[in-house]
Amino acid sequence: MPEESRIVPLSEVKKMLDGEEKARELSYEQRLALEHARHFSNSALAGDEKLVKKLMNIERINEPLAVKIVEVYPKTENEVRAIFSKERFNLEPEEIQEILKILSEGA
Repeated sequence: MPEESRIVPLSEVKKMLDGEEKARELSYEQRLALEHARHFSNSALAGDEKLVKKLMNIERINEPLAVKIVEVYPKTENEVRAIFSKERFNLEPEEIQEILKILSEGA
């Protein structure tokens, strides 16, 4: 039976692969994933999981969207709108402000 899958922020992927790299030699794909995670993760952020949980308290934000918000860490309303551009709904201005507030408190 496969291990339970879940969506995790890129910074957590980096931590997992860093640990595996110390324990054993990584496969080619794992090395590529680690290189990507090192390059693109925002390692200055602590408590990514807490931010994800806080964002999921906003009504229309599910886990994949919350993780994406934490990974991108938008600083402006337009950056938040860009994350949601492919969704079938538009965020209300109050929701955008709440997202930015949560992120600014988590920084």
